[in-house]
Amino acid sequence: MSADPVRPGSRPHVLILGGTTEARRLAEALAAAPDSPRVTTSLAGRVTSPVLPPGETRIGGFGGPAGLAAWITAHRVTHLVDATHPFAERMSFNAAGAAALSGVRLLALRRPGWTPGPGDDWHFADSLAEAASLLPGLGSRAFLTTGRMGLHSFAHLTEPWFLVRSVDPPDAPTPPRLEVLLARGPFTLDDERELLTRHRIDLLVTKDSGGSATSPKLTAAREAGIPVLVVRRPPIPEGVRQTPSVEEVRDWLSD
Repeated sequence: MSADPVRPGSRPHVLILGGTTEARRLAEALAAAPDSPRVTTSLAGRVTSPVLPPGETRIGGFGGPAGLAAWITAHRVTHLVDATHPFAERMSFNAAGAAALSGVRLLALRRPGWTPGPGDDWHFADSLAEAASLLPGLGSRAFLTTGRMGLHSFAHLTEPWFLVRSVDPPDAPTPPRLEVLLARGPFTLDDERELLTRHRIDLLVTKDSGGSATSPKLTAAREAGIPVLVVRRPPIPEGVRQTPSVEEVRDWLSD
């Protein structure tokens, strides 16, 4: 199975595997271009009312690498951009597999990871399960920002108190001592300072999502002298070209 070559004069079709700020920025940049390609952004459907990017959208899974490859071929996709969250490990490997099956070009748009700076008290874990094992020794009132889909990893912890902030309510199982704030970001540094103070937070737990959109919480934790428990990023598919730059993606599309 291979993607059909672009016919002379035909319009390229870019499939963006999205759900991130970077994916939206790319869709916006392509829509504003004078020679805009056809753009379809695929969303996983985990948020009830997502903010839709410009261009076409589809919501839901593809059915693994073979299903994605079939969709690519059926819709004459010429370029595949993996702009999923750095922790969407399965989707990134599905994208690499689909690109190999279909012959479509693939580029990963990845925001840089975070690195600790002066004054930071960071502790690292390789998984949510490891973070849960380390947490009781680091704090008792945790601001848990690892995403509502992973709360089950902390559900067995009965002593710590947790604060979770998400767009939609989390599903069970969740930690027994849990308060949920329903809110949609981005959040400013002042927002994060106030939240840490109001809830008497003594530990921040986060994934190494990277980027600037959610980094104010790290600055607020540093200022308050609060330790941060960071879950490292999962491995990425070998051989897939990556870039943090929307501009580089646009150049790649015009190669």
